[in-house]
Amino acid sequence: MNFVMKTIKTNHLFIPLLALLTSIGMSSCSKLNETVYGTISIAPTATGATAPGSLGGVYNQLNGLATDQGDWFGMNEHSTDELLGPTRGTDWDDFGTWRRLHLHTWDGTHNQVVATWNILNGATFQATLLAETASGQTKAEAQFLRAFFATAELDLFGQLPYRAAADGPDVIPAVKSRVDAVTFVLADLDAAIAALPAYTKATRNKATKEAAEFLEARIYLNKAVWAGDPTKPAGPFTFAAADMNKVISLCDAIKTNAALSLSANYFDNFKWDNGTASSEIIFSREAADGINVVWLTCMGNHYNQAPSGWNGFTTLSDFYNSFEASDTRRGGSLAGYTATVGTTAGFQIGQIRGPQSGTMGNPVVNLTDRSGNPLIFTPDVSLFFSTESKGIRTNKYPLDPSTIGGGGWSSANDFVFFRYADARLMKAEAILRGGSPTGGETALSIVNSIRTLRGASALTSVDLPTLLAERGRELYLEAVRRMDMVRFGVFNAPVGQRSTASDASRCVYPIPTVALSSNPNLKQNFGY
Repeated sequence: MNFVMKTIKTNHLFIPLLALLTSIGMSSCSKLNETVYGTISIAPTATGATAPGSLGGVYNQLNGLATDQGDWFGMNEHSTDELLGPTRGTDWDDFGTWRRLHLHTWDGTHNQVVATWNILNGATFQATLLAETASGQTKAEAQFLRAFFATAELDLFGQLPYRAAADGPDVIPAVKSRVDAVTFVLADLDAAIAALPAYTKATRNKATKEAAEFLEARIYLNKAVWAGDPTKPAGPFTFAAADMNKVISLCDAIKTNAALSLSANYFDNFKWDNGTASSEIIFSREAADGINVVWLTCMGNHYNQAPSGWNGFTTLSDFYNSFEASDTRRGGSLAGYTATVGTTAGFQIGQIRGPQSGTMGNPVVNLTDRSGNPLIFTPDVSLFFSTESKGIRTNKYPLDPSTIGGGGWSSANDFVFFRYADARLMKAEAILRGGSPTGGETALSIVNSIRTLRGASALTSVDLPTLLAERGRELYLEAVRRMDMVRFGVFNAPVGQRSTASDASRCVYPIPTVALSSNPNLKQNFGY
């Protein structure tokens, strides 16, 4: 008997209730009226185990991580010093969803905590079905993808449910401890690295040796956190020199690929032609794979901009002020874009411009708000009440101007998961944490090689707090800030509208209440 997934409007891949709910302990939470990311036919084998789907179906699980401003992205950004979701009258209240992320007051019923748990568990399970039954390169790609999803789950939730591909649907999944989970994903990546082909720009949306090396370097860099004492999720952490040397070795291996280098123009890594213009993208999801980045623009754009936005999220003024005025990462006029769209790349502040009446092709003019006043984005913003013009907005992924008349939905930006500049900064951090320098490079020389290219002044010294700030400036809105702040021991510190330190337990999210009730092997995280 075949079980075929019903095609519905959703950004969570559904799996038959019997095959998945009992096996992973998740609820069938869904966001309706969103893009369909594919259907997968799942059938039981003769032994009752679930038959694997296609490798393409496993790749499609990546779409669940980067399809809107919430869930995985929101949990990694709204909880930090980079992003804020202010309420504007009745707009963006959403029953306190965004406030609770910024204030660190979530619990096991928070809608985005539940949704992300479901997404990651479903994706890990789909990857497992192939990782444990396929062979050759298909197996290696599935092992990389399983490590990718499992690592995201370990980072956010500190636990990893696991059901083998050979298990029947009535088998309650085991839960790997932090130490066992890290060992598990490293074994996947070691096997994948040995079997995967070298990176080329044409394969940036596939598992490659360099993508696996990047992920393994990230795991070793965070190993002290992820394999640490679950009763001390905020540390202090002890970073082993051997782990840091492994980070350095892996980052050096990535550096040997001549197809990768730092991009001379920062926004080549993100704008509408980043798939061809960037020399930094190691692993991404292409628009042709069923993803688009309109949400990254529209989550902050005002209604009167082009494209018309949702007038939601802002960065924090302290974060914006950490950039030097000359730093190109802070943004400004972008060739082939700003003259017709009106919007700057990077951050948007001050008088906002756009095509008259919001219609592309019209003259670019100073825009007004809904009351006819000059539309001026100001640094001051309140989490609880803000007018429509409060807050500095972001535009990390400029959309193809030729598509904006249609809302930008056909803009061809890749969504970037792994980038070469991050690999360089990981090596710098590993050196600062006790690793042995290689190739005549120091942490300072690596950081300055990036800063100089971005138009920022060279530093005379670099320590861990300086490096964290530099990672923020280089990697903002790339869904790594929460991970970084936890590793550097500052995630709980007061920031923005959170005037007091949050509890150390907030360094991991709670296991969803509904998952605890369906899998007795799960235990709630410390402090919840």
